[in-house]
Amino acid sequence: MKKKIYIMLSFLLLFIMVGCGNKKAGNETESALPKRDGQTEQAINDEQEGSGTENQESSETVSALEQESDMETKTLVAYFSATGTTKLLAEYVAEILNADLYEIVPEIPYTEEDLAYYTNGRADQEQNDSSARPAISGGVENMERYDTIILGYPIWHGQAPRIISTFLESYDFSGKTIVPFCTSHSSGIGSSADNLHDLCSDSAEWKEGERFEAATSKEEIEKWLKSM
Repeated sequence: MKKKIYIMLSFLLLFIMVGCGNKKAGNETESALPKRDGQTEQAINDEQEGSGTENQESSETVSALEQESDMETKTLVAYFSATGTTKLLAEYVAEILNADLYEIVPEIPYTEEDLAYYTNGRADQEQNDSSARPAISGGVENMERYDTIILGYPIWHGQAPRIISTFLESYDFSGKTIVPFCTSHSSGIGSSADNLHDLCSDSAEWKEGERFEAATSKEEIEKWLKSM
């Protein structure tokens, strides 16, 4: 009988010792975990919110830059100028509109003899031949990015130089707006713009053209652009 009581007491003591050990281990584990006070949690929340705001601002900045870049490349001023008269006015237009500028350069430059009227020189021969297409050196990169083309040229024998025809037949102007202007001492833009229009897609929108003299000022060009 005493032996049984001794065995039971031994098991009871063992059970109590095991229970106390588990409780102590649990307390040590809990105390080992880091505790966050209110300030720590608030700092983490603020950091997360700040990161989200920075990301949003960064995205908005990139979007704004993309839009600005896109706006800057929508207008192209393309011109041909054998003597420099049309070139100056084209530069005025590009500066006023903050547009890209492209010079239509002939593969074979025109000499003074070529440009002499009524001498049966090169210019005379080309203007008398509606099928003449003088070659152009170089070209416009990414013409598709532009939706408006300001087209400048001198008047030769009442018409645009044939190299303008070469330019218009070299690209697809579907859906684009073309605004012609010419330089001349006396002749108006006349039918030159209408004849050029026929070389482009029917979906190209042509605005009414304007003639300017060699001494036209930048202010006059700006007034014309604002009137469109």
